[in-house]
Amino acid sequence: MKRAVDFPRRRSALKLSAVAIATATLFAYGGANAQAPKSPVTINVVDVAGNLALTQDAMQNFATKNPNLIAKINFTKAPAPELPGKLKAMQAANRSDIDLVLTGTDFLAAGIEQGLLEKVLPAHSSKFPNLIANYQPAAAKMQELAGDYGIEVAFMPAGPLLEYNPDKVKQVPTTPQELLAWCKANPNRLIYARPANSGPGRTFVMGLPYLLGDKDPKNPASWDKTWAYLKELNSCIEYYPTGTGAVMKELGEGSRDMTVTMTGWDLNPRILGIVPKAYKVAPFKGMTWVNDAHFMVVPKGVSAEKLNVVLDLMAYMLKPEAQALTYDKGYFYPGPAVKDVTLSMAPKESQDAIKEFGRAEYDQWLKEFPHTQSLEAKAQVEMFRLWDQQVGAQKTK
Repeated sequence: MKRAVDFPRRRSALKLSAVAIATATLFAYGGANAQAPKSPVTINVVDVAGNLALTQDAMQNFATKNPNLIAKINFTKAPAPELPGKLKAMQAANRSDIDLVLTGTDFLAAGIEQGLLEKVLPAHSSKFPNLIANYQPAAAKMQELAGDYGIEVAFMPAGPLLEYNPDKVKQVPTTPQELLAWCKANPNRLIYARPANSGPGRTFVMGLPYLLGDKDPKNPASWDKTWAYLKELNSCIEYYPTGTGAVMKELGEGSRDMTVTMTGWDLNPRILGIVPKAYKVAPFKGMTWVNDAHFMVVPKGVSAEKLNVVLDLMAYMLKPEAQALTYDKGYFYPGPAVKDVTLSMAPKESQDAIKEFGRAEYDQWLKEFPHTQSLEAKAQVEMFRLWDQQVGAQKTK
């Protein structure tokens, strides 16, 4: 999910489950064996995916436990499309103001494509023992998208799903064709955000080739049916926001009646009260889940001394005690990428919110429909370019 969060979030207190702590030996933190810095360092973390909602408490906890390594962690947020240019300028000036980036597949793709990222693997594999084996199977497949450049920290089966106001949408579309017909009959009542900065937006676009029958769903240049469909759908969409938060705000306020969504973007805005609790979701008939993930990546240019600390922080984020916090308030539902991290290990606040706002249907749909991974880096960059050029160029704001 993706994709900067555009609305304020309530921070939850860090409450580590006893069960989680007891099982926190899954990943070894190299603190004792690692070379400590001469003095504690300040780590600058930039989030382009809304991931801090899932990880900030755990990162802060690591810093508190390791004052000999970390003096302070600075957390900032930025839109994913803006970060490559910023990093290019920094690296050209031999500056390193960003030590760790938390990203969805959008900046991950751009960062790999443009040569902006440090290779984390295999050089630092010893920091991440049994990395692939410790992931859930579907999360392990998503880790492949990072190549040697990133470490997956959160996982979501994603979508594409439709979310709608049941008071306004009486006949819910079950196919892309039905969605198009509904959109034309109800102009400007459907909305979705620019895929380059929206998890639901790009998941919808990546899911269409499977639904429409394009020959190669992994090659955006060959999606004749998908691009033709999106151009036609464009005729009844007023504009494309640059983030999902703006979409949910309009949906919740009633200025739109339907959007495309993912599991986390369904739960979290309803838990936070931005979208009414009673709003519904529906799958497309015969859909394929396009899974999503968040990754930790390191920009080129980070000093060796600081890099060692950043890698230890990344390794800690895969421990069950840190992974349990990724349940959050459903933002990236379910959240954990690592195996055997259950909801019972999450803070009570998370457990209560997900029990109240979660949907029993998800368990059925996750088993019923097949799963695939997001597009690999080069193909995803091409997809963003084609959508911007052919679909949303004149309507993105």
